[in-house]
Formats: sequence, C-alpha cells, structure tokens
Amino acid sequence: MIPRTLFTEEHEMLREAARRFMETEVAPHNERWEEQGYVDREVWHKAGAAGFLCASMPDQYGGAGGDKLYSVVLMEEQARIGCSGLGFGLHSEIVAPYILHYGSEYLKSTYLPKMATGEMIGAIAMTEPGAGSDLQGVKATAVRNGDHYILNGSKTFITNGWHADLVIVVAKTDPEAGSKGISLFVVDTSMPGFSKGKRLKKAGMKAQDTAELFFDNVRVPTANLLGEEGQGFKYLMSELPWERLQISVTAIAAVEAGLDWTVAYTRDRKAFKRPVSEFQTVAHALAEIRTELELGRVFVDRCLQLLLENKLDAATASMAKYWTTEMQFRALDRCVQLHGGYGYMWEYPITRAWADARVQRIYGGTNEIMKELISRNL
Repeated sequence: MIPRTLFTEEHEMLREAARRFMETEVAPHNERWEEQGYVDREVWHKAGAAGFLCASMPDQYGGAGGDKLYSVVLMEEQARIGCSGLGFGLHSEIVAPYILHYGSEYLKSTYLPKMATGEMIGAIAMTEPGAGSDLQGVKATAVRNGDHYILNGSKTFITNGWHADLVIVVAKTDPEAGSKGISLFVVDTSMPGFSKGKRLKKAGMKAQDTAELFFDNVRVPTANLLGEEGQGFKYLMSELPWERLQISVTAIAAVEAGLDWTVAYTRDRKAFKRPVSEFQTVAHALAEIRTELELGRVFVDRCLQLLLENKLDAATASMAKYWTTEMQFRALDRCVQLHGGYGYMWEYPITRAWADARVQRIYGGTNEIMKELISRNL
C-alpha cells in the first residue's frame, strides 16, 4: 500500500491498544453476540474505561481530547476483525458531536461524561417508517407546552436503539415550515411515554442492536432542545459529511480485511495440485481488488485531511460514501466467489463481511441520494 501520512506515533500507539482490545474483548464474543442480536453492555464499560469512547471529545467532558483520527483508528481496527456489532462509532462520532456542537452547557455536562464512560449509550433517531433519506418528510412532532415539548411519533432502523439511554430525536416543531420546522431533542429513554420496540432482525450486522422507537406524549424539557428551535435540518446537514466519511472509512478497512483473508485462503486452498492463488484468473481478481482498495484509501485519506482542516464539503463526502461502498460490496462479493462454497458459510469472516457490506449503500443516505447531491455541484 502507498504509505499513509495521516497518523502520528500517538495514533499508532492507540492502534496497537485498540487492536489488542478488539482481539481480546470483542472477537471471542462475536459469535454469541450475533446469536443474541446485541453486544453485551459490559463491553461498552470496558471500552469506556480504556478511553475508546468519545475519544475526540474534550477532556473536560470525559473524552480523550484527541482529533477525529483517534476515532478513525478505532473504526479501522473494528473493521479489521469483522465485528460490526459495536455501535461505538455512531455513539462517539455522531451522537456526541451533536451535543458538543449544539448543546447547552447543561446538556454537555449532563450527558457527555456518561457517554465517555459507557454508562450511557447514545443513538440518533432520524428514520421513520415512511421517511428515510428525505429528512424533511419526518412525521414525528414536538409541540411546545410551557417548559416542555410534547413529543409524538415513531422511528425505525435505529442503531444502538435497544441499548440506548439517550436518543437525539429529529421532530417537526412547525409542520408547515418545511426544513425550517425541524428541531432536534435529546431524549432520555427513562422519560415517561418513551418505549422501545422489538430488536430488528437483519440480513447482516447481526450483533448490532437495531430497534424501533416509540414516543407517546413524551414530555421533553425545553432544556433538552438541541440548539435553536427550527434549526435542526441545518445542524443535520452540517454533520452528515462526517457521518458519510465514517462509512467510507469502514468500507475501505473492510475491503482491506477481506482481501487479506482471501489472499490467505487462496494461497492455502489447492485445486489441481497447486494453490488457487496461482491461477491467473484468481491472481488478476486479487490484483484488481488491491488496485481499487489503494485508490479508495488515498481518496478517503485525503478527505480525512480536508475534514481536519474544516474544508470537506458535502459533495466530496458524498462521492466518498458512494464510491467506496459500491467498491466494498463489489470487492467482497468477488472475495466470496474466490472462497468457493466456503464463502457462503457464516463461520467464515468473509461471509459476514459480505453480508454486512450490503447496508453501507443504504444508510447515511442511499447512494442514489449521494449521486443527486453530487450532480447538484456539476
């Protein structure tokens, strides 16, 4: 691979620690977690104690005070072992930043320290049964009533939803105002009227708890309004480029892991008295995957550099999300093919990685939406 220049010695020390954590505290439990449909809460506490949650949050709120590359390292190491059940990235780099960037000091001091330790697990509730990529189409409402908002509605496909202790909820405070009528609320899941539906069974990411959430006249204090009323859509658009780039980071890391597994398998597997890797069709397939991986990583690393400089725009992030996730599924599908029948056996990590990859082209905004966003900047 082309040498990467993003990471410092401190980042690489974190990588070593994260790799040990993933290999000792995560990998041995992954099969059991997939069967039960969620990871043990204990692993969240262990990750918090190790400083792996909210790593880019300021230390005054319990974070490690690092840059976003700290979290990138953790995402890459999680993808390397093929365990998609951990919702650490969403918790640390999607939920927590909303509170940090738009929350009052009360919200920051109340929730961020507990998120950093794993005492509280965060989720974000955008998607509804009838509204996905079109965030302006959400039906959940929040009506002002004195010093509270009365929140009603339902959400679905919510990562960390079953474990969640706090949820950032997207709701309409003015249904007639379009995008300017959307607001964000920090909802404590202990609030009366909040309930969790069943854990959803998915084609992949089987250890990641994904749930339906319901809000029945939930009284949310006005103090839990995130930022200003009616500014929610603006906040969402500001944070989505980083969310989409995170998907790209995991896509590239997953392809790298899948290629490593496949190279090892094809060297060990023999057909017609020689290693499968020596057949030209196999060698060329691996070469093509390696080339696309290299191209994708260079582009994503450049996007990460732009992010650190606050120069990453929405169109470029959309390009990264669209191209890398398409490449991820295409590459891992070829890796499955090169495993033969074993590539369809769940016990093989390439099979799980292939199944996990399919949703990458859907969440964070479908790839069709990504192309639409890119086309607007032509």
